[in-house]
Amino acid sequence: MSKLIELNTERLHLRQWCSADREPFAQLNADPRVMEFFPNLLDRAASDALAARIETEIDDRGWGFWATEIEATHEFIGFVGLNIPSPDLPFSPCVEIGWRLGFPYWGHGYASEAAKGALCIGFEVLNLDEIVSFTAIHNLRSRRVMERLNMCEMPETFLHPSLPIGHPLSKHCLYKLSLSEFLKIVLNLEMVKMSN
Repeated sequence: MSKLIELNTERLHLRQWCSADREPFAQLNADPRVMEFFPNLLDRAASDALAARIETEIDDRGWGFWATEIEATHEFIGFVGLNIPSPDLPFSPCVEIGWRLGFPYWGHGYASEAAKGALCIGFEVLNLDEIVSFTAIHNLRSRRVMERLNMCEMPETFLHPSLPIGHPLSKHCLYKLSLSEFLKIVLNLEMVKMSN
């Protein structure tokens, strides 16, 4: 078991999962709006199994797809964090950043805010050289978050190996952010702060 990493952003707390998260997580996994760009809705058993797997990965590594809550109310809103995806992906091995939030929490900037905190952990604590993100090409909402994180879209698309060829969600796009680009962003932010 690794030392647990948790983090706070301006409005959010990213933490290890607890049993109280299971019910709201199952609700968002059964919501067709949230799961529009996933192959299937998840029933309660599948949702609980996913939460348990994520929790175990955080126990093992100290980090992962953290349960994310609004700090002021302790309201669970979904997950945001870092993950080691399937080795079958054409760009593996890698570490990805990802998020899945309940529909009532869309449009508040929570995904971008929490993901920025997760990027800081990835580059400043875990010393990663690069972090990737990927999604079905038509998932414009997630792609906008990737762009707000200053991730760079790769010119080539790929077919997700977990989906059959011809599946409407099989074609995916890939975004990357390198440590050097991340440090440039941080330096620029610090210079803006100093000039104010």
